Amino acid sequence: MSKDKELKEKILKAQQSGDIAALYVLEQQAHESFDEETLQGFYANILDLALEKLTQTLEEHRKMDMNEVQDFATLRALYEYAIEHYSAGKTNDAAALFEVLSGLSNDEKFSNALKLHWIAAEEKISFDDFLDRVADLEATQRAGTFYISEFQQEAQKLLDTMKDKGIQA
Repeated sequence: MSKDKELKEKILKAQQSGDIAALYVLEQQAHESFDEETLQGFYANILDLALEKLTQTLEEHRKMDMNEVQDFATLRALYEYAIEHYSAGKTNDAAALFEVLSGLSNDEKFSNALKLHWIAAEEKISFDDFLDRVADLEATQRAGTFYISEFQQEAQKLLDTMKDKGIQA
């Protein structure tokens, strides 16, 4: 069996079982094997599964657990989706997604970081300005998180804005 065919079977099996984490494990192989169109389909499937899991989580009135592999992978997929909107200049959509995500996890650091993302998008701070003036990408890289988790002093202004709007961070 060819490597591509074997990879596609693994992906199909992970999709059928709703295993987002397994799909992320296969991500590097997908990048090496697939053309751009197939790769877009791969990510669309991850997003579809994450949105299903989001709906299920909201219906169950529970928080996602960062220590649970599927919840972690779901939060990552939804975060990447929100960042995609933000980087495309869709600040309203991004802000709405960040707001939902900030309340979705039991991880306080993640929730607080997403509140900063949310208020930045809400305040119409461009994604590039967010990266340049608010986020601390080097510290985030050292922290090893999948999301922007470390921030510069400029973030304090956003926190003050949040407090003025009655948002608890």
